[in-house]
Amino acid sequence: MGASLPRLVVTDALGRRIVNIDKPLFTIGRRSECDLRLTGADISRVHAEIAVENGSITIRDKQSRFGTFVNGERIAAEKALAHADQLRFGQAGDTDIYFYVDEEAPSVERSAVSAATELRQMAALLEGLRALGSGRVLDDVLALVLDSAIEVTGAERGFIMLANREKQLEFKMARARGKVTLPGRTFETSRKIPETVFATGRLNIVEDLLEHDFAQIHSQTVALGLRHVLCTPLRLVRYVERAEQRGADEIIGVLYLDSRERGALKSAPALSALETLSAEAALAIENARLYREALEKAKFEQELKVAAAIQQALLPPGNRSGAFFSTAAASIACRAVGGDFYDYVDLPSGQFGFILGDVAGKGSPAALLAAAVLGMFSAEATYQPKASMLITRLNHGLFRRAIESRFLTTFYGMLGSNGELTYCNAGHNAPLLVSASGIRRLETGGVVLGLFDHASFDEETVVMQPGDYIVLFSDGVTEALDPAGEEFTDERLIECVNAHLGEPPQDVLDAVLAEVRTFCADATQSDDVTVVMVRFNG
Repeated sequence: MGASLPRLVVTDALGRRIVNIDKPLFTIGRRSECDLRLTGADISRVHAEIAVENGSITIRDKQSRFGTFVNGERIAAEKALAHADQLRFGQAGDTDIYFYVDEEAPSVERSAVSAATELRQMAALLEGLRALGSGRVLDDVLALVLDSAIEVTGAERGFIMLANREKQLEFKMARARGKVTLPGRTFETSRKIPETVFATGRLNIVEDLLEHDFAQIHSQTVALGLRHVLCTPLRLVRYVERAEQRGADEIIGVLYLDSRERGALKSAPALSALETLSAEAALAIENARLYREALEKAKFEQELKVAAAIQQALLPPGNRSGAFFSTAAASIACRAVGGDFYDYVDLPSGQFGFILGDVAGKGSPAALLAAAVLGMFSAEATYQPKASMLITRLNHGLFRRAIESRFLTTFYGMLGSNGELTYCNAGHNAPLLVSASGIRRLETGGVVLGLFDHASFDEETVVMQPGDYIVLFSDGVTEALDPAGEEFTDERLIECVNAHLGEPPQDVLDAVLAEVRTFCADATQSDDVTVVMVRFNG
């Protein structure tokens, strides 16, 4: 076979290129990981492979749908290759592939092939390893594309514009010969040609700006003596999983080049090189953008995890015991962070204070407001001798901050060692006072907080007996939905509480949460779930 490497000479829409078979097992298909990647709906993901072993070279079909052909004949499984064999994969009638093993190889534009190969490798790397690298990977890819395009075409400078989510072109980067990055203002007036190419998807060559209507539009460009322009779309080919499906192309941006030398960019070698380069460039750029989006999403998710940890740290431990009381509590957000909150406070009077609230809305905005209300509660609770006065202060503080469309319901109770419970309910789901004689709802109070600056709030005092406890809950408990869309309801909550009378607060809490989980089954949690149990021990 001689000292030279076996090779394939490929001529297709990307131009003419040589691909060396420089490994024992050389793969061909439309996957980006293949050694020779071909486009087309009739090309399988891994269509065929060429094996080099024991001095012989064999091509094997990998059970492709549309077959592998050698000199026009479809092979059953595998076939030994000989010098100058013609290969065809699927119905690719516009692609010529020849196998060579002699010393002399047909020549192609070396710089175009090397640039495209480098970009192809980068595209495959980014597709498989987006979790590695830096946030500047897109800039690195854009710089490589521009430097390679300038080199293979002989242009003096160039820039890339990419489409945003609204399909509008945005300037991304400009480079000149010598790998010099140019400021964006250099190309502020050069939008007409790129936008036309983006809209039509067709390459545009302007041999002389002075001979067209572009002279005034491109006055800065003409002033520099740069009159010859080439602009090509960056076309991303999306491949399909099944051969019978149709692939879809998408224009993701444009590559613009200009030069002082008239006709330089129109040469056949330059155009062939640019076609070879631009096809790989589009894939590399798209993968770089996806990688950057993945980084941003990962960063956002990490920030949410930190926010969730901070929010949980703002809440007190659910279990708390004092001389005359014991508690159990849990708060489960339906997103990373939520708008439910609870807190405990030891009052100067010797009473034990506890609060539960539910901010309107979900997610980060609700969580921020919940944190703000917790801060106000901590600052005010020890100075307010009455439950209604504390709720009034919270309402004033919330109203003064003028946060649009942000309201909350809350319940605040003050339990003394003699069993007296003084409470105020500001529009919240009425907690349950559970005693041996039955269950009573605690409803006295007023409207939700944040609606009216001068709202008035009432309070009520009830007497608890040893063993009595209060069940506070957010509407995420009673309004939890099962897969059929039915609500959990107050009745199910009361039934569950009655079934566990006399048990410690933690056991009652665990029973309620387990009942809600069982009821919801695999339905998505639609609201924050918070439950607080306070038992008077006497």
